[in-house]
Amino acid sequence: MNYASSIQTPGLAALPPWRSRLLFVFLLLGLCALIARAGYLQGIHNDFLQQQGEARYGRVINIHAHRGMITDRHGEPLAISTPVESVWASPPDVEATPQQIMQLAQIMGMDAKAVKSRLSDTGRDFVYLKRLLPPEQAAKIMRLEIPGVSLQREYRRYYPDGDVTAHLLGFTDLDDNGQEGLELAFQEELGGKAGSQRVIKDRKGRIVEDVASIRAPKPGSNLALSIDSKMQYLAFREIKLAVEQHRAKSGSIVVLDAHSGEVLALANWPSFNPNNRDKPGLDVLRNRAVTDLFEPGSTMKPFAVAAALNAGKVTPKTVINTEHGKMMVSGKMIHDTHPEAALTVAQVIQKSSNVGTAKIALLLEPETLWSSLGASGFGASTGSEFPGEAGGKLRDYKTWRPIEQATMSYGHGISVSLLQLARAYTIFANDGRLMPVSLLKLDSAVSGQKVYSDTTARQVRDMLELAVQPTGTAPLARINGYRVAGKTGTAHKLEGGRYVDRYVSSFVGLAPASNPRLIVAVMINEPGGKEYYGGLVAAPVFSNVMGAALHLRNVPNDAPLDHEVMPSQAGIVREEV
Repeated sequence: MNYASSIQTPGLAALPPWRSRLLFVFLLLGLCALIARAGYLQGIHNDFLQQQGEARYGRVINIHAHRGMITDRHGEPLAISTPVESVWASPPDVEATPQQIMQLAQIMGMDAKAVKSRLSDTGRDFVYLKRLLPPEQAAKIMRLEIPGVSLQREYRRYYPDGDVTAHLLGFTDLDDNGQEGLELAFQEELGGKAGSQRVIKDRKGRIVEDVASIRAPKPGSNLALSIDSKMQYLAFREIKLAVEQHRAKSGSIVVLDAHSGEVLALANWPSFNPNNRDKPGLDVLRNRAVTDLFEPGSTMKPFAVAAALNAGKVTPKTVINTEHGKMMVSGKMIHDTHPEAALTVAQVIQKSSNVGTAKIALLLEPETLWSSLGASGFGASTGSEFPGEAGGKLRDYKTWRPIEQATMSYGHGISVSLLQLARAYTIFANDGRLMPVSLLKLDSAVSGQKVYSDTTARQVRDMLELAVQPTGTAPLARINGYRVAGKTGTAHKLEGGRYVDRYVSSFVGLAPASNPRLIVAVMINEPGGKEYYGGLVAAPVFSNVMGAALHLRNVPNDAPLDHEVMPSQAGIVREEV
């Protein structure tokens, strides 16, 4: 007998064999369950592991679509999108020292506390730190090699002409979506559709592999405007100079192709720089030529006369008793700035007689005048598709009193936009046809709506040509080498239901009068200098812009280059309504 084997440890009983076997069975079952689970997850239902893995190293990133370019009618760029970088972070993955955060904030021009606060938001997987950075700044950030901080390619809109085309084009927001102007109107065409892509990133947030393209980005379409860049700059320069020279509140100008209705230039002053991300005030932001309404004054007189001519009530030679410039209608006095005993219908336009125009308008039935003005485009949108375009105000004839019919004939009691007024004058340039307005370049000819007979339109055009003669209201609208036809307007502003001694000075004209190619409409709002008459304030702007524009288009002369001496301002016929 072995002595050592016979000795037992006090207090311990021998374990039954079945317990060790039971423990072995439990361990074996657990191992089998783990093997089965692993096989199930890896071979049959592997989505869970794949999702968990991708959550640690994979990301789905958005791919911004390239916004379409806006060009002028000759292909010159007016709005382009340039690639920039935006800095973003995945807060749970960020590993940055206080010094790195300070350096990161300095490069981005941000407060270090603000950066630290964004990086501390571990409940989010994606936060922007700074949008739209230049490439050199983005490169400095990446040289810091902060894990969890990455770059994303985006696009920033750039406007080469700055404030010259600001009101027309508008601008985009940080996401390159149109917010104002044509950028907003044609957002769907210009914006395209963003894409997305699955990528693998390392622990520092750098993309190391492109896994798959979920959706390819669709770039936006380019947009060719009707605008001529050279004419646009010319119009902008002249309206700015006129507003500053006459200390006016604002000013607008529109240049139309007389035959197609295409807008060749449209500008306002004051303006703003759309490349500056600081949003301008609403007063500067709005496109006054399209969205603002004003009473047009005497620029409406040709339409009242055209209605009477078309209805057979008068002829250009019909003599109108203008009663020495004073006439009572419904207890209200209508007067002329320069009284005359009698004027022919043609002279009524030439001298801009309120009394003569009112008498001609009162020869018509209210419905006839109303229908004629409505057919000329007043009281309705031009169809330009510009956001916020005003349709103007033309009250129903059933509510008119005789005094309202009389004053409407010379532009009081009716409101228009400058674009609407310019469009209406296409009637006199196209033998009675009202042309549609387009801000986009047209590839084919358009046909307008017939409003007046050929004879009526030509008769009115001849009268408008008299208005720019030395004995008319707008000799300063004359252009050396070209015949010009046009009409001045000097309207009191309506405030609180009463007309006050503040004015809207305007001129609308076309040239060459023998075969009109261009129409230019000018409006100066509240000139603050000594002169406020349309013939002195707006007509010279028309002359400068129209003369240069005709030369740009190589339009042949229809008048001798005689360098005729213009009359002095003292000799110009004033008008006021």
